[in-house]
Amino acid sequence: MASVDVSETLSTTNKDMTFAEKQAERMKRLRSLHSARNEARSHNHQEVVAEEARNKLPPNYEAKRRQAEWLLEDQKKREEAAKEGKEYDRVKLLNISATEAERLERKKKKKNPDQGFSTYEQATVRQYNRLVKNMPAADMEQYEKQKQKYGDAFYGGPNVIIHGMHEDRKDAIDKMVDDLEGQIAKRAKYSRRRIHNDDADIDYINERNAKFNKKLERFYGEHTSEIKQNLERGTAI
Repeated sequence: MASVDVSETLSTTNKDMTFAEKQAERMKRLRSLHSARNEARSHNHQEVVAEEARNKLPPNYEAKRRQAEWLLEDQKKREEAAKEGKEYDRVKLLNISATEAERLERKKKKKNPDQGFSTYEQATVRQYNRLVKNMPAADMEQYEKQKQKYGDAFYGGPNVIIHGMHEDRKDAIDKMVDDLEGQIAKRAKYSRRRIHNDDADIDYINERNAKFNKKLERFYGEHTSEIKQNLERGTAI
């Protein structure tokens, strides 16, 4: 079977075409290249805009986005389980390995909800949330009665004089006093001032060394009391 040379076939075809047909073919190819160039330029512009938008995002944006998607998916599955009358936490544990379930349980136990002091603002928010949580349930019936009784003065606008209109109930005052006394007692428990004992032995050279010695005494005092007494009496072997 004889092979056909492609270049010879194209040259033969071009020779058979008229000048107008050749010109039309060239214009067609030019328009095709022009369209491809415009399309590439549009794609490049879109990529530049998208990259600039990504650079303006915070560094942890992707992690937060994945976390948000996971939370939405988890909430959706939880709602579906509730509709079917199933306990979602048990269903979720059935789909993970025992090792992973044990790791999640250890992480849950290790997690400390009280992160300690970070800022005064956060400390104020935590204190406010604790106080609100300990408040009794609102008496909506009494709330509506007071709202109808005082009218516009109930909310205390800028042009309303409310002084002397409200009368505090005795049980409300007692609750406030009990709550304040509880806060004072709790605060005194954790921030009591250590009284200096002048009769105590001076076994330290500075404040830091005194704290260290107190720690040693707290953990090892019962085990080393006899040795310490022998050293003081001079009867240690």
